Amino acid sequence: MIKEDKKIFVENLTKELKTAKSIVLVNYSGMGVKAQQDLKAKLKAVDAKMVVVKNTLLKRAGEEAKIDAGVMKDEVLVGQNALVIANGDPIAPLSVLGQFAKEFEIPHFRVGVVEGTFQDEASLIRLSNLPGKDALLSQVLGSLMSPLYALTGTLGGNLGKLVYILDQKAKS
Repeated sequence: MIKEDKKIFVENLTKELKTAKSIVLVNYSGMGVKAQQDLKAKLKAVDAKMVVVKNTLLKRAGEEAKIDAGVMKDEVLVGQNALVIANGDPIAPLSVLGQFAKEFEIPHFRVGVVEGTFQDEASLIRLSNLPGKDALLSQVLGSLMSPLYALTGTLGGNLGKLVYILDQKAKS
């Protein structure tokens, strides 16, 4: 990249980092081109994208976007890193990355920022095991609705018994 292209790239990346709901840095060392394409397609399905960025350019963009300093440490920005940027559900890309890592043993979580909160590798792994936001909301809704279903079933059972008794009385 020439110097002007780098400036434009850093400006665009800064804008994306400012609007992202979650940002995750992963080490993709050892991942083949086909696997990268598969992962990018899966991430695109959950409104996220994976960008391979030079560490120095990422550091510049992160500092301009005021990303948590834990992400921009020199110890973290070493080796082959890719940036996963989520614009929709902040947890869904983590789930995709976690499932992909279980299957292929790469990529490896480094650090990230999920909804403004710094996350280390261990917490990213825990978050990747959670279901998506829609699944969690449906579980909460199911928990709230289950007593109503039980009540409806109980009342319906008693009405069924009453109808049976009246039917037997009418036949006799």
